[in-house]
Amino acid sequence: MAIFRPFKAYRPKTELAKKVASKPYDVLNSEEARKESEGNPYSFLRIGKPEIDLDKSVSLYDSSVYAKGRENLIKLISDGVLVEDEGAYFYLYALTMEGRTQFGLVGCCSVDDYWNDVIKKHEHTRKQKEEDRCEHVRVTNAHTGPIFLTYKDDHEINNIIDMVRLSDPITDFIADDEIRQQVWVIKDEETIEVLINKFAVIENLYVADGHHRSAAAGIVGRERQNANSNHTGEEEYNFFLSVLFQSSELYIMDYNRLVKDLNNYDYNVFTRLVKEHFTVIPSGGSVKPLQKGEFGMYLGEGKWYILLANEELLYNNDPVESLDVAILQKYILDEILDIKDPRTDNRIDFVGGIRGVDELVKRVDSGEMAAAFVLYPTSINELMNIADSGNVMPPKSTWFEPKLKDGLFIHFLD
Repeated sequence: MAIFRPFKAYRPKTELAKKVASKPYDVLNSEEARKESEGNPYSFLRIGKPEIDLDKSVSLYDSSVYAKGRENLIKLISDGVLVEDEGAYFYLYALTMEGRTQFGLVGCCSVDDYWNDVIKKHEHTRKQKEEDRCEHVRVTNAHTGPIFLTYKDDHEINNIIDMVRLSDPITDFIADDEIRQQVWVIKDEETIEVLINKFAVIENLYVADGHHRSAAAGIVGRERQNANSNHTGEEEYNFFLSVLFQSSELYIMDYNRLVKDLNNYDYNVFTRLVKEHFTVIPSGGSVKPLQKGEFGMYLGEGKWYILLANEELLYNNDPVESLDVAILQKYILDEILDIKDPRTDNRIDFVGGIRGVDELVKRVDSGEMAAAFVLYPTSINELMNIADSGNVMPPKSTWFEPKLKDGLFIHFLD
């Protein structure tokens, strides 16, 4: 059963919250982060991606990068930009995008729950990215970006959320990406106790987004446990910063593919090979799949096609093999294009649906890429079924929007 508990957060002063809050570290490259934080000394990108304050020649994984992150974090605290709350609280965090709002409860989850699979995962992590986040946590001594978790709907928890929403939020602003950010502090001891007890009978939590962050929290937490001869299990390093959303509230977008070449096939031969497992229908314009088993394919010069997977590919009892991303990977990317491992093959790139099909068209028409594939989004039920089965999804299967901001809550490990 899940452990979820309150904590004493460091949070930005209300009037500075908009300046502090930043996109997650992993949705921007260093140059994009430099540009986005330009002229804003409070931007939390200076903690999440501290290389932006160092010379461009410095390696992303140099020790000076992590030291700079800690220095910047401590400065925000010493300058009074980030202030510690008086007590250990839960928080309600709402994000509104295009008129749609989702509400998450902010608190700390258990490192032990991460390792004993109460918190279920659906992706493999990459060692370099995992170690990067581990070192960031070790040096800053903090969880500076929340891990995005989900749980199966519970009407009693939802009633508590509805009650908290009746009061005025302590933080309320519209970020530069036009997503509204709201925060309520849950101080009432009775409400806190009810939430603790409600999650204590929830069987599983699921990592929706943030597998590398959760792995880092688990690894560093276990390191601290092993290093402390007086370990009790109540130390802050045993818990990590999380935001928990009901599964029905989540919005998953398509996560699309670009390939650099057609494996030496011309368009006619390639299309003929695709027809072995798909019905191929020319389209007069861009394609946005409307159902599972439907794909869009763009080959440049305005050539759009609808691909419909043959029925036998869809009616597969294997929860992974029946995913649209798995069907595309097996029958086109692997079988035809010889892209065996999308994690390591430099002939493939991934583009989140938030960028739209225009980004795909631009990169194909420029000659950088040879083809683009648009997918129907993976569902939250597919994600949870795969996690429950002990399997993992193909890489880049889900793109969640809106993204949680970094910098609105900070959890220190001691």
